[in-house]
Amino acid sequence: MSDMFMTPPGDSFCWPMLRISYLTDPENIAKILPPCFEPSDTPKVMLTAYNFPINGWPEHGLVTKVAAKYKGVEGYFTLGYAIDKEAEVFVSQERFGQPKYPAEVAYHRMGDEVACKAIHQKYTFMEFEGEITETLEENGPEFDDNEWWLKYSRKCSYTDNGFDLPPHVVKVEARYGTALRQKVVGKLKLIESPWDPIAQNLPVVGEVEADLWTPIFITREVTKDPEGIDADAFEPWADTIGNSRWPGVSGGPKF
Repeated sequence: MSDMFMTPPGDSFCWPMLRISYLTDPENIAKILPPCFEPSDTPKVMLTAYNFPINGWPEHGLVTKVAAKYKGVEGYFTLGYAIDKEAEVFVSQERFGQPKYPAEVAYHRMGDEVACKAIHQKYTFMEFEGEITETLEENGPEFDDNEWWLKYSRKCSYTDNGFDLPPHVVKVEARYGTALRQKVVGKLKLIESPWDPIAQNLPVVGEVEADLWTPIFITREVTKDPEGIDADAFEPWADTIGNSRWPGVSGGPKF
């Protein structure tokens, strides 16, 4: 077994992540960012498919996030984690503001072929098929990654706006290494869905890039920024589609 991998072949801890990225128009990202965030200089969308054990059982998921800045720091604002387990949905949101929601995610590698598909509320909203063409990196250098979630609780009222827990940004600061990174050439298909409106709100502009990334987990810290968000300015972003961060109406889509 290679020194790069600390677990046996087939172990869920050793599954690579399929990272798919593309550019969209800058105004698309600006429209969906809450007021405390700024668009990044590069209007990048990142979709990441994974299989990783959470609470002792594998979790298949698809992360949707967009490049953004928070207090001048570059990172990603996360729109949602579509996952195939129910147990982690509500505790993740309640404790950390992590926007997990139940969906069906199929992701596999067979030889050099890689495929992923995500379904939510009977809508298939993304498909990807590709082929590994070359190795890009082995035992790569360490790097930092910043991701942001939101934690809040809306006011207990049928008629009044406001919050029982005012909105705060949750900072996810991680440091990784790279055991192996392989280039994947393939085709991304975004399909219109009212529940996961990636195709409508973040259409592809330019080329799609993808890789299989086997990370080395070094550190990860999840903390709530003690400085809250302007609650009045944030109010239009408080109502979301399910547990995602897509703007919605009473927990459902804006039809």
